[in-house]
Amino acid sequence: MRKTEAKAAGGIGLSPAEDVKRAVTGFVSDFKEFQTEMNEKLQQTEERLTMLDRKSNILQRTPLGGAADAGAPHQKAFNAYLRSGDDDGLRGLEMDVKSLSTNVNSDGGYLVDPQTSDTVQSVLKSAASVRSIASVVNIEASSYEVLVDHTDVGAGWATETDSTAETDTPQIGKITIALHELSALPKASQRLLDDSAFDIEGWLAGRIADKFARAEAAAFISGNGQDKPRGFLSHSFVDNDIWTWENIGYVPTGVAGDATPDSIVDVVYALGAQYRANATFVMNSKTAGLIRKLKDADGRFLWSDGLAAAEPARLMGYPVLIAEDMPDPDAGEHAIAFGDFSAGYTIAERPDLRVLRDPFSAKPHVLFYATKRVGGDVSDFAAIKTLRFAAS
Repeated sequence: MRKTEAKAAGGIGLSPAEDVKRAVTGFVSDFKEFQTEMNEKLQQTEERLTMLDRKSNILQRTPLGGAADAGAPHQKAFNAYLRSGDDDGLRGLEMDVKSLSTNVNSDGGYLVDPQTSDTVQSVLKSAASVRSIASVVNIEASSYEVLVDHTDVGAGWATETDSTAETDTPQIGKITIALHELSALPKASQRLLDDSAFDIEGWLAGRIADKFARAEAAAFISGNGQDKPRGFLSHSFVDNDIWTWENIGYVPTGVAGDATPDSIVDVVYALGAQYRANATFVMNSKTAGLIRKLKDADGRFLWSDGLAAAEPARLMGYPVLIAEDMPDPDAGEHAIAFGDFSAGYTIAERPDLRVLRDPFSAKPHVLFYATKRVGGDVSDFAAIKTLRFAAS
């Protein structure tokens, strides 16, 4: 109470009543200052406790609940990054919930919002591509290995008295499917991105899916394996009568540039019985227009349309996939493929999809560099046959 003492000392010569009054006034002023200071400290303490309580609640969430609650902030942060390039939200999420710590890509760019990524994957699966009938595996490595047993393990009947003969040793081969980087580069004007009514994530998902689907569809059929998947039509062809492993067996139509009902029957039964139950015809629209006119000896069409809206057309009872990247039915072309593609062709891919915003390379537009890693190749050469539009 030094201020009060000083004020009291300065009151020499005053009456006792005035001296007491001045001392009380000084004391009240000092007390108010002390009260204000304590209130400020209490408020700061409450703010710290509230912040600690909020962080404690985040850490105590169950993994499932934490992932669900964190979906909204990640989507909001990703939206902000796409529109303005503000990546503070995405970087900040790395410090928030452990389940989101993989959203930042150290190589540049960010993992696409899970909802957008699922939309892209859904479009790719539903597109008219070999992907819809092939075997698709998700991996984290840079390649995928398929082990193939070329021979059956020997078997025999045993009795209680006779000795058991030694069976043959299987011959195991290996097919390595390398992953390649698939990219798309859609662009939009900054003015459009500034429009809050514009669905930036829906637009981006649609453009990426369209580019990826077209590039994949072509590569899975005719890709050469150089910086892209290897298509099943890029392998060597041999007449199915002399077929050997690492080749695709074919059946000739008997007529250059045309097909006959008998050749359709021949290619169906050129495929092993173990594959026919899950087999599919693959051809483009031009070939389909030619084949659907074919009739058997009794005048019945070999082709039949699906009974339901989403059901594929059928040829000799087998579903038909219309893939426009298949060759036209010209002389010498392998315009129709028939086989069990879930066994015969494998697609390997990483499940993540990344996007990098580039506002500088195409001013006044903003580029979005989207990438994913995917590979594909034949995994069972016995499971796919082709129909060659040639005399032999």
